[in-house]
Amino acid sequence: MSEIVKLSPPKLSPPDGAAADWTIPQNWDDYSDQDHQVWTTLYERQTHLLQDRACAPFLRGLDALDLHRGGIPDFSRINPELERLTGWRIVAVPGLVPDDVFFEHLASRRFPAGRFIRGPDQLDYLQEPDIFHDVFGHVPMLTDPVFADYMAAYGRGGRRALSQGHLAHLARLYWHTVEFGLMQTPQGLRIYGAGIVSSRTETAFSLEDASPHRLAFDLIRVMRTPYRIDDFQPTYFVIPSLEDLLEASLQDFAPVYRQLESLDDIPIGEVAATDAVIHRGAQNYHRSRPAAQ
Repeated sequence: MSEIVKLSPPKLSPPDGAAADWTIPQNWDDYSDQDHQVWTTLYERQTHLLQDRACAPFLRGLDALDLHRGGIPDFSRINPELERLTGWRIVAVPGLVPDDVFFEHLASRRFPAGRFIRGPDQLDYLQEPDIFHDVFGHVPMLTDPVFADYMAAYGRGGRRALSQGHLAHLARLYWHTVEFGLMQTPQGLRIYGAGIVSSRTETAFSLEDASPHRLAFDLIRVMRTPYRIDDFQPTYFVIPSLEDLLEASLQDFAPVYRQLESLDDIPIGEVAATDAVIHRGAQNYHRSRPAAQ
């Protein structure tokens, strides 16, 4: 699940033991052997699935940071290499953080990651993002200079969206790109979204199942599109390249927000007449599931 969707309300005080920016020590030595084994199990399972499904920048990031060595990654070990590559670093937080804190971290090239890891009985579903989702799912892409710039730009844009009342629209951009984005490559569709690469079942569903729509990325369209937080996505948006994603994020969003004020949302799972359709899904999966809440 995305950090954006279920963030705590703004203006809260940090919990006991957290700094003013909500960061906490990772306390890597406190992880148990079982914790490390859960990481190793998840890592080995996902990397096997992702070799021909994840985009090249993600796979390069896994190699660059050596996220397999020693079980759960020690942030103090991997941060120097991440900082060298793109100026980013990982900071531990106690859980979901307020919107303004989250955006400030991103704008300052700090990625907030929960330090806890799921139990062995929760390998395939977790309500709140854990360290596997946050670090395995998100951090490899932060080794890519273009994507790293996109995430920092998103953080700066988030601070402005808060003041302009458009956080919901910007959250959709995060969800449909950072969490559940697909990319067109010469080898075919590839995954770059953290919510997909960290999920065994959605990895195959997003690329290969006939049910979901796969539509070409368009900024306005994405911001008009609600999403599922409790199930696979009915629609995935496909970017032509990371450079195109960054370019879309660097524009002034004020005119975009004004345009959105006069436009209705597009219902979940619907294909609009103006969409560039890469694959029109049958939607069989979601027709058999409960409606989105």
